[in-house]
Amino acid sequence: MQKNIFLIAIALFLFACESVQDDLQEEIMLTYPEKAKDMNIYEVNIRQYTPDGTINAFIPHIDRLKNMGVDILWIMPVQPIGEKNRKEPLGSYYSIKDYTAINPNFGELKDFKKLVSKAHENEMIVLLDWVANHTAYDHHWSHEHPEYYNLDSIGNLQSPVADWTDVADLNYENEDLHQAMINEMKWWVTETDIDGFRCDMAGMVPNDFWEKAIDSLEATKDVFMLAEWEEPKIHDAGFDMTYGWEFHHLLNDIAKGKANADSFISYLEKDQERFDSTDFRMYFTSNHDENSWAGTVFERMGDAYKALAVLTATVPGMPLIYSGQEAGLNKRLSFFDKDTIDWSNLAYEDLYSQLLRLKKNNPALWNGAFGGNFQEINKNQKSSDILAFSRKKDDNEVLVIMNLSDTTQSFVIDKNYTGKTYQKANNREVTVTFSESQEPLTFDPWSYMILTQNSLKDK
Repeated sequence: MQKNIFLIAIALFLFACESVQDDLQEEIMLTYPEKAKDMNIYEVNIRQYTPDGTINAFIPHIDRLKNMGVDILWIMPVQPIGEKNRKEPLGSYYSIKDYTAINPNFGELKDFKKLVSKAHENEMIVLLDWVANHTAYDHHWSHEHPEYYNLDSIGNLQSPVADWTDVADLNYENEDLHQAMINEMKWWVTETDIDGFRCDMAGMVPNDFWEKAIDSLEATKDVFMLAEWEEPKIHDAGFDMTYGWEFHHLLNDIAKGKANADSFISYLEKDQERFDSTDFRMYFTSNHDENSWAGTVFERMGDAYKALAVLTATVPGMPLIYSGQEAGLNKRLSFFDKDTIDWSNLAYEDLYSQLLRLKKNNPALWNGAFGGNFQEINKNQKSSDILAFSRKKDDNEVLVIMNLSDTTQSFVIDKNYTGKTYQKANNREVTVTFSESQEPLTFDPWSYMILTQNSLKDK
């Protein structure tokens, strides 16, 4: 009898080991974008992140960001900044003097490698910001390979846009430039083991270059590619994710009362027609450009900020968090000078932790085609200020109801949702069951309700 029990125990152990091995093998075989199906992204501004403004000073924050639920670190450019035509005093991150070097104000190459290693230890991936459209005026190519540039009528370097006076426009009709740029990108993958790139103004660079570059990178390592652009065709070049700029501007309009829930539904329907379901879309309330030039989220969105942050995390797209948002960043960070983020009060860290955990633990909220379809609830609702939707995948469902206005609104739940029991997303011990005799729900200005059913166990 004891021998039989022992043999059964051995068999169960071997079965469990085989099951774990199968799961690991499946995970190893996944490639992007599928590997990023449940991920979010966080933009890191090294210069402004700490008083030191260095890579080493940022690295201790990685553990905190991991605990907050961050999956992808997008690192703004860390290369040396051009001195010729520099916008004083420190210059723009996007005026690259040397693609394969580290800005000495930020540290050394070994520091960046340490950052990548620390992120990988925390099961996070690292994207480096890449500026392919232009270089600094004193980049070594400017005198070694002037043919790489678009020159004016008398043979001088010129800027791609009138007020981009610190950068020189590259000429992608020159095929030699293609390979030179690809070599620079591959250097970062092979030398530092990064996991991909966020490509600045990607649509200003021809698609045929991106196709060659991404194919070459993929031959080196499976990479995740984010384009700062919003045209579906750029996905054809191999990009996994594009910017939701129109979505962002719509959020600003909703906060100002210039748009409402109906406007959002119209946008989403149009966006889903334009883009393939496999294309990831990146949604955000702020980033480095918006913060510095358009204003903080509190300037642009006011009391609507939390509700709109919830929206970025629950609609079919990947949510972005900018450096300092979890600390309630309430100033426009200087773009060309040192301007340290105040970390004294992590007032919004719990909000973002909850939203990132909600997304991770509910397959219905996963990215692109890996998540559930967006289904509007009670389309006949009279108020155009209430946005109510469901996303469902298999047996997992998430309901979101929010008041996108500065006045109190009521909402009647659709009968299709009566008789079902849901858990409150912020406290799964509390359940909600809607009945056919349900009184209308009342929502204060910019308030919201998130309910889940059969979500995964918290990780």
